[in-house]
Amino acid sequence: MPANATAPPRTDLNEYEDYARLGALLTLQQPRTDAPAELSFLVVTQIMELYFTLLRHEWESARDVLTRPGADVHRAVRTLRRAHGAQDALLASWEALRTLTPAEFDEFRDAFGVASGIQSYQYRHIEFLLGARHPRALAVHEQTPRIHAELAAQAAAPSLYDAALKLLRGRGFAVPEGLAERDPRTEYQGDDRLVAVWRAVYCDQPRHGDLADLGDALFDTAERHVRWKQRHLLSVWRSMGDKPGSAGTSGAQWLERGVHRKYFPDLWTVRDQGWA
Repeated sequence: MPANATAPPRTDLNEYEDYARLGALLTLQQPRTDAPAELSFLVVTQIMELYFTLLRHEWESARDVLTRPGADVHRAVRTLRRAHGAQDALLASWEALRTLTPAEFDEFRDAFGVASGIQSYQYRHIEFLLGARHPRALAVHEQTPRIHAELAAQAAAPSLYDAALKLLRGRGFAVPEGLAERDPRTEYQGDDRLVAVWRAVYCDQPRHGDLADLGDALFDTAERHVRWKQRHLLSVWRSMGDKPGSAGTSGAQWLERGVHRKYFPDLWTVRDQGWA
């Protein structure tokens, strides 16, 4: 073939199927009823679990970068921003369920019994990475020892924000040692001293531009997650109102308690003060 000739396209379609594992992937959608809307519900549920898995990977990667000596902050920020695309797609997944009516949902709801999103261990991983360390969160998974052990390890590891605090202290900011080295199994509630640190970062962006970018990337991560939870609540209200949920939850009322949660609270509070 001449050097400047264009190679013919490959026609071995099995290459794509093998790489994407389509033979396995496309056998996983097995509705339990003949209800027309159940397949949509099942596919969206599986898609969300895949995105949770991707977010866990990206956020663990960003956390690990931030905790290394001489942390490459720009790399961590790029990782978080790449994950923003996954979060946006995750948020958009609710569109496929937006038109699900109560009658359509009731046609198949009983078929999944006590199955509930509260049992999603990948979602629990990302909540832990965001710093939500509920004392009873691990109890849901006690009957699955491998998953419980993985989640316990995640709960004992620094959150994304814990990693950021260690970085700020290492860069010379007045982060109290008790906060930078605190037990990550306890939930961080925010601290005015850290609000002052972030304001110092934002007020001197010529010197601390990478840290300001990190603060913005973390805030955008938190804000997207809050919006996803809000869309979840709206979807539940639309499809089942305030009826009790699965797995013993109170349904929409249980979800409603968490939709105003501010992950990485100092980054929200600093916006009360603003910066020049």
